[in-house]
Amino acid sequence: MSVDQSEPLQAESGSTEKISTRRRWLFILPALVTFALFGVFYVGLSLDPRKIESPLIDRAAPEFSLPGLSPSDPGLSTADLATGDVLVLNFFASWCVPCRVEHPLLTRIARDEGVTVHGIAWKNEAADAKQWLEALGNPFTQIGLDLENKAGIEWGVYGVPETYILDATGRIRHKHVGPLNPVDLEETFLPIIAELKQ
Repeated sequence: MSVDQSEPLQAESGSTEKISTRRRWLFILPALVTFALFGVFYVGLSLDPRKIESPLIDRAAPEFSLPGLSPSDPGLSTADLATGDVLVLNFFASWCVPCRVEHPLLTRIARDEGVTVHGIAWKNEAADAKQWLEALGNPFTQIGLDLENKAGIEWGVYGVPETYILDATGRIRHKHVGPLNPVDLEETFLPIIAELKQ
C-alpha cells in the first residue's frame, strides 16, 4: 500500500511561498516608507517661504501689546496700527545681518515716501536694539520689544526680517519675507502703498 505524499508537499510549498512573500515585504515596506518620507521632506524644503501666501492677508492685525525699548517709550500695540493711514510694520533684530542690509530702504520709505514705519525688535535685548538704531538711524515712529516672541507667534514670524503693509483700518494687505531690496521696493512695495492711499 503506497502513501500519496503530494498533498503535504503542496501544502508545505504554499506555506513556504507565504513566508517568502512576508519576508520580501519586511524588506520592501521600510524602503517604501523611507522613500515616501523623503518625498514629503523634499517637497516641503523646496518651497520658497517668500512665495507662500500668509493666512493673515486681508485680515485685521493680530492682537498684541509690547513695551518700548525703554520705560519712556510708548511701545507698540494693535491699536497703533489702525491710525487711518497706510503704514509699514517691520520685524527686525540687531543681530540680523539682512536687517542691516534693508535698513536704508525702510529709512527711505519713512523719510522720502512719508509712510509711517513701525518696528518690532524680535527676540532682541532692548539695549542692543537701541544701540543698533543709534548707529544706523531710526526710521520707526514706534517700536515694540518682542523679546519673548509673543507678537511674533501671533504674526507667524519664523525669522527676520519680515515686513508688512497695513491699510488705513489696520488690515494686513501685504507680507514680505526676507530683506527688502530696491527691486522689491519699486515694483511691489511702493505700488501697493500708492494703491492703498487712493
